[in-house]
Amino acid sequence: MSVLEEMRIRSLGVIDDAVVELSPGFTAVTGETGAGKTMVVTSLGLLLGGRADPALVRVGAKAAVVEGRITVSRGDAAAVRAEEAGGEIEDGALLISRTVSAEGRSRAHLGGRSVPVGLLAELADELVAVHGQTDQQGLLKPARQRQALDRYAGGGVEGPHTKYAAAYRRLRAVVTELDELTTRARERAQEADLLRFGLDEVAAVEPLPGEDTELAAEAERLGHAEALASAAALAHAALAGNPEDPEGVDATTVVAAAGQSLDAVRAHDPALAALADRIGEISILLADVAGELAGYADQLDADPLRLAAVEERRAALTALTRKYGRAGGDTASVLAWAEDGASRLTELEGDDDRIGELTAERDALRAELSALGQELTDARTEAAARFAEAVTEELASLAMPHARVSFAIRQTEAPDEGSGIDIGGRSVLYGPSGADEVELLLAPHPGAQPRPIAKGASGGELSRVMLAVEVVFAGSDPVPTYLFDEVDAGVGGKAAVEVGRRLAKLARSAQVVVVTHLPQVAAFADRQLLVEKTVDGSVTRSGVTVLEGEDRVRELSRMLAGQEDSETARAHAEELLETARADG
Repeated sequence: MSVLEEMRIRSLGVIDDAVVELSPGFTAVTGETGAGKTMVVTSLGLLLGGRADPALVRVGAKAAVVEGRITVSRGDAAAVRAEEAGGEIEDGALLISRTVSAEGRSRAHLGGRSVPVGLLAELADELVAVHGQTDQQGLLKPARQRQALDRYAGGGVEGPHTKYAAAYRRLRAVVTELDELTTRARERAQEADLLRFGLDEVAAVEPLPGEDTELAAEAERLGHAEALASAAALAHAALAGNPEDPEGVDATTVVAAAGQSLDAVRAHDPALAALADRIGEISILLADVAGELAGYADQLDADPLRLAAVEERRAALTALTRKYGRAGGDTASVLAWAEDGASRLTELEGDDDRIGELTAERDALRAELSALGQELTDARTEAAARFAEAVTEELASLAMPHARVSFAIRQTEAPDEGSGIDIGGRSVLYGPSGADEVELLLAPHPGAQPRPIAKGASGGELSRVMLAVEVVFAGSDPVPTYLFDEVDAGVGGKAAVEVGRRLAKLARSAQVVVVTHLPQVAAFADRQLLVEKTVDGSVTRSGVTVLEGEDRVRELSRMLAGQEDSETARAHAEELLETARADG
C-alpha cells in the first residue's frame, strides 16, 4: 500500500520551513486558529497538481516549495505512471516536488524528472482522496449525489452507463443531422436546382478535355489560311522548282548537282566522300520537306463556314468556363465542376431517403435509450439501498443511532413524447447520464419525515452524515490515503469521540490524515502534529512538531479547556488517550 511518509513545506503562507512527518495509520494535525493548519492541506493539494496561487508565497520569498515522499510498490499504478514519465523510484520511495514562484510560475518534479503539473493531477486519484469542507458542500448538490452514487455502485452502473452514453452521443448526432436536413430543406432545394441547371448547360455543350486548346489552334490556322497556302507554295517552289518556270533554279536541283560533282572524285579522298554523303542526306531531306509542303497546301482548309463553326464552339466553351470553371481555367476545370456537381446533386436528391433512414435510426436509438435508462435506474435503485444502509450503519457508530438515510430517485416528465424516453411507462426527460434525479435524504430520528440532507440536518448532524458518506466511499474506493479537512466541524461531546473512533477504525486499512480542532478526534490518532505560530518582532512563522508524551497531553488540554496547565483538562486529556488506547 502507498503511504505518504513526509512533506517538507518552505515559504508557503505563514510556514517558513517545516517538515510534516505522517503516520502510516491515523495522523491528526492540530493547532490554534490561524496557526497554519490549512497550509498542510494546501501543500498536499499542490503536490497533487492543484492550482498554484502566487498569493500563497510567503512575503519576502521568491518561491514556495513543497516536497513529498511516498512509499510505493513497483506494481502500483502510480509507480508505473511515474516510471513511464521517466521518474525514478529510490528505495521504494517516490519523490514529488512542486515550486510556485511569486510571479505565478509553477514547476513540478516527479522522481527527479521535470514533468507537467497535469501529470501530478493524474496520480492524485491513485494516491489520495481529499474530503473537506468544499467537498462536503458539493455533496449537497443532487448532481454530485448522483455522481457519488454511481461511483459507489461501481460496475453495476458503469456497464449500462457506458452503453447509454454511447447511444446518447449517437442520438445527439442523428438528431442534429435530421434538424439540418429538415430546417435547411429550402436552401438545399435551391442548391439542387442551380446544380441541375448548370449540369444541363454543360451536358448541352458536351465539352471534351483539351478541346478548347485544339480549337484555338484550328481557329488560328483557318484565320490565316491564304497566307499559309501562299507561303507553303513559295517554299515548295524554292525547294522543288516551279512547273510554270522550267528555267528557274531550285534548291533540290542545285544540291543534286553539287552531289554529282563530288561523286565523280570521292574515291580519291575519304574526307571528300564524307562530305558527299552529307550532301546526299540533305538532298533526301529537301525532297521530304518539299513533298510535305505539297501535301500541306492540298490539305489546308480555307472554308469560312468551318472557321465560323470553330469560333462559335469556342464561344460556347468560353461561356462555360467563365461560369463553372476556375479562374484562368479550361474545359478540364468545367468537367471537374460537373463531376463534383453531379455527386453533390445525388447527395441532395437522396435527402428524402436519408431523412427516412435517420428517422428510423433515431426511433431505434430512443428505444435503446429507454431500455438502458431503465437498466440504469434499476442499478441505481439497488445500489442506493446498499449505500443508504451502509451510511445508516456508520451513523450509528457516530452517535446517531436512530438516524436513517435513504435516496430519492426520481424522473421529470417530458412536456411531450418527442422530447423524452420511456422509463416505467412514462415519457421522462433525459440527459447524458440517464433520466434519474438522485437526492440523499435524512430522517434524523424516529417519526421524522426524510428530507434532503441540506435541509433535514443540523450543523453537527450534517458533518457526521458527510463523514459517514465519505467513510463508505473509503470502503469502496481503493485509495491508500484519505485527508479529512475539519470534516468534524459542528461536532462535539460524545459524537466527537465516536468520530475519532470511526476514523481510527478506518486507519486500520488505510492512511488517514485529519486536520481537526477536536481533542476527542486527535486523541485517537497514532500520531499528532502541532502546527504552532511564533512571532519574532514583525516576523510571524509557523512550524510543525510531532507531539509525544507530556507534550501531547498539554496540547489536548489546550484543545479541551484553552489552558495547557489545567489539572481538570489534563485529567480529561489523559482519559481520552486512555480510551483511545483501549479501543486500539
